[in-house]
Amino acid sequence: MNNFGRLDLNLLHTLDVLLAEHNVTRAAQRLNLSQPSISVQLAKLREFFDDPLLLPGPRGMRPTARADELRQPLQQALAALASAVSAGDVFDPSKAENTWNLGAADYGESTIVLPVLQAFRAVAPGTKLAIFETSPVRIMRKMERGELDLGFHTGEAVLKDLHRTLLFSERYVLVGRQGHPQLAKPVTMPVFCSLEHVIVSPDGGGFQGITDSALAEAGLSRRVVLSVPHFLFVIQVLLTTDLVAMLPERLVRGNPALQLTEPPVKVPGFEMYMYWHERSHRDPAHIWLREFMSSAV
Repeated sequence: MNNFGRLDLNLLHTLDVLLAEHNVTRAAQRLNLSQPSISVQLAKLREFFDDPLLLPGPRGMRPTARADELRQPLQQALAALASAVSAGDVFDPSKAENTWNLGAADYGESTIVLPVLQAFRAVAPGTKLAIFETSPVRIMRKMERGELDLGFHTGEAVLKDLHRTLLFSERYVLVGRQGHPQLAKPVTMPVFCSLEHVIVSPDGGGFQGITDSALAEAGLSRRVVLSVPHFLFVIQVLLTTDLVAMLPERLVRGNPALQLTEPPVKVPGFEMYMYWHERSHRDPAHIWLREFMSSAV
């Protein structure tokens, strides 16, 4: 068995980055080292573990079975070590100069980040926020690479290995412009199906969603005439046309220019979660950030 005492712990940090990047050049850039230095360290790691760890592949390098086994316990061990070293640290947001990277679509930007922004700037004026529009797969990938501090999304299977906390539950309402002639009284099913609808299709070009699935169960359908990739554009469409939309309530409530009403079809809502990686789970600054975001939403 290899002697752990002779292993340079810096090599384990390098291995963690290599297993996230699957690329020597990108790993060197993240670690601020030269590519030959990373290659030398990889050779030492291969010798220590008596395993190739990373093999050439069509799209970078692919991990061996041994490397896959090491990945999670290695991340946990490095996170625990970082926590032990910084156990006495006390995070003071008023003096902090952190740059936080958040992953959120436009819905998360509007319903999570925007409502807390003013309070956040007041308590942590020296920090910066960078928001990235990300899919669940990208959230997972960026967190594995250490490129994302928090992600905001619904419960997705691809994110099951991340830490998470529930922020809120959301419901759908029927929305149109204030003064819309068809929304002045309760909307019946025939009226609902006859109205012209706009739908949000994150991948682009889709004309069916959960509302259409619910209608289909009753043998009904609606008129979807516009498909857009972002929620915020939908709001502009509603304000300037007679189109209507089924939208999350938090996105539109309190807007005096919009009319919100109960739809005649029951559509299941969703839950919004905040996600983070094991590597930052015990970090005092990150703990403060999570607690602030979850308490302020």
